[in-house]
Amino acid sequence: MRLAAFVTGMCATLAMIVVGCTNFTDGDAAVAEGEAPLYRASVSASIEESAASSSARESERQTSLTVEAVHTSCEALSSSSAEAIGAVNAYVDAFNENAADIERTAGPAVDALNHSADLVAGSISDPLPAELRDALNSWVDAARAVATAIAGNYPTDEFNAAISRLNDSKTTALDRCDAAYR
Repeated sequence: MRLAAFVTGMCATLAMIVVGCTNFTDGDAAVAEGEAPLYRASVSASIEESAASSSARESERQTSLTVEAVHTSCEALSSSSAEAIGAVNAYVDAFNENAADIERTAGPAVDALNHSADLVAGSISDPLPAELRDALNSWVDAARAVATAIAGNYPTDEFNAAISRLNDSKTTALDRCDAAYR
């Protein structure tokens, strides 16, 4: 019974295909002369509008990515540099006032500087403006240099030069962050 129903269904399907394919449509395959320019203009306008819309969406997406990257990197710098500078200041105070505290404060200062450098370096991404990216990389390099100076017990003049570079790079990077937020 199932087989008979299946065969009947197949025959009906084939008959519909044959009947449907044997019908012809009358008409002329020529293009209406007055309508072709209108059609071309319509297609051209549609393509231009689509391209403009797509370009605007991509521009908005790029702007959004840049804003997000700026916020991420600048927040990483702002939060971690404050802790690092505080630890370095504790080390400098110990160096100037109590030689016994130098060893106790050196490790935390080195760790805080390296942590800040790692955090900021990890936040740097392609959407950042080049000037900001360069300023953040300068902070990373300067923080690592001060950490090396502390860990290596560098002479005072070399340590002070590294600190000066650290302070300058922090100021520049934070100024670039402020400018990028505007």
